Amino acid sequence: MNTESLSLSPVESRAERASALAALGDPTRLGIMELLASQDLSPDALAGALDVPGNLLAHHLKVLQTAGLIERMPSKNDRRRTYVRAVDGALDGLLPGPSVTTAPRVVFVCTHNSARSILAEALWRASSDVPSSSAGTHPAERIHPRALATARRLHLTVEQGAPQLIDDVLRPDDVVISVCDSVNEELGALDNQHLHWSIPDPAALDTDSAFAATAAELSNRIDRLSPCIRTRPRTRTHR
Repeated sequence: MNTESLSLSPVESRAERASALAALGDPTRLGIMELLASQDLSPDALAGALDVPGNLLAHHLKVLQTAGLIERMPSKNDRRRTYVRAVDGALDGLLPGPSVTTAPRVVFVCTHNSARSILAEALWRASSDVPSSSAGTHPAERIHPRALATARRLHLTVEQGAPQLIDDVLRPDDVVISVCDSVNEELGALDNQHLHWSIPDPAALDTDSAFAATAAELSNRIDRLSPCIRTRPRTRTHR
């Protein structure tokens, strides 16, 4: 469970765990939480993945939210859309982690490839032996100075000198992780394995604390995911 439960009495802690376990006592709700173990998904994506109608999915989401297991966030790109996210630490010890996969490389993608994806790539490199890269759908002219400053404070290495276009970077067997709602909604269906993390753009606030908070959230997610992706040699037919 989350760290707050450490301060609860044994009775309160058991009640909290019992509430979570009761909420998980349904195959669809268990499936929802398994899908959210490594990514954020829209209700439509969840309904499609689990093959359940929208009204039934809404009921299951309400149960999970009442139990404190999920939260909903409006898209930073289209406020009419929402994403569902597992509450950090809510299922510690209750569910298996994400399944293990192999990939020759992980590519982080956001709109401008100037902040979130740059930091994610550098953090991944510090956490995993699987190679990483980053790109944008509409690359900026330069990497955001605060992203570079944040990387320096964290002793991270930013290898690329300028933002890159996704079409110039992505290879067919890369694992793609979008860290921007706009990109996730723009990319649509990909042949690549694709995960999505709904991360606010720190450039919108343009403060050191906003960039630090983004780096901390990315680091937390990467620490959870990186053990589940193992390196695989690139096939020779790919560029």
